[in-house]
Amino acid sequence: MRALLVRLMPAVVMSLMTAMSAGPALAQPYPSKPIRLIFPFPPGGPTDLLGRAIAQKLSEQMGQPVVADNKPGAGGNLGLDLTAKSPADGYTLVLSSPLIALAPLLYSKLNYDPFRDLQPLSLVATIQNVLLVHPSVPAKTLKDLIQIARSNPGKLSYGSGGVGTTTHLAPELMKSLTKTNIVHVPYKGSGQALVGLMGGDVDVLIMAVPASAPQVQSGKVRALAVLSDKRATALPDVPTTKEAGIDGLEVPIWYGILTTAGTPKDIAARLHAELVKALTSNELKERLTAAGIEPMSSTPEQFAAFIRSENARFAKVIRDAGIKPE
Repeated sequence: MRALLVRLMPAVVMSLMTAMSAGPALAQPYPSKPIRLIFPFPPGGPTDLLGRAIAQKLSEQMGQPVVADNKPGAGGNLGLDLTAKSPADGYTLVLSSPLIALAPLLYSKLNYDPFRDLQPLSLVATIQNVLLVHPSVPAKTLKDLIQIARSNPGKLSYGSGGVGTTTHLAPELMKSLTKTNIVHVPYKGSGQALVGLMGGDVDVLIMAVPASAPQVQSGKVRALAVLSDKRATALPDVPTTKEAGIDGLEVPIWYGILTTAGTPKDIAARLHAELVKALTSNELKERLTAAGIEPMSSTPEQFAAFIRSENARFAKVIRDAGIKPE
């Protein structure tokens, strides 16, 4: 037995040394490899600009590449689904629009549960929306538009970038609040809807300020109100919806970053801290503000509560409008 132990001793010592050397590798500080930030929409547009700016800043701060990864498909649900099914290790993030709150209302079958499978980290930005009309519409104010719509049920039409988009649901919320009947005309994207408005094919459109401000300034369309609690820098003379006489019609395009549910608390806390640091940096704030994007941050708990509140708010809008889940 003693001879056997003597023969085995070198192997035992080697195993112990291997285990000891592996210990630090197993406990490498986060992050020890690149992080993927998924964008659920095609390249280009505000989501891409915002996400790539955040990814670049996080890369600088964290010492590892944060790789922008466009994964469009299924109305944006593909990117959320991929994140939901990724390992819960903090190496997969997703930049979501209001889709995270609206998807359960608009799709009868999802391959993921937005509330169970994804872990909110922080709200990161908002983009203001503005209510526009074609110059031929004799409304100079939001109250004028409401009065015209009430006097002529079903005569006015509004364009949208597609069923279930903010450009669709914001006008439906307005109709619900003001008890008006304005006909929906969906387009394949908000850019096409803006072309339709400028051409007089539709009377009304709600869309992002950065994309529409040049057309307002050139007189091709008329802006009646900004759907926000403060005026838009690019359209300083346009009142907010509250200033124009309607409460509850604040509908920005908002964005937040989530990761896979079950991510360890220390990693989630690190990601949240890095996001707050990035979003409050002067460099990133100036870059986003110049593009008409307002950076912001929140706690994970605030973001989770906000998602649920948006889900509840638009559940009524979707029900009242008779929009059926696909």
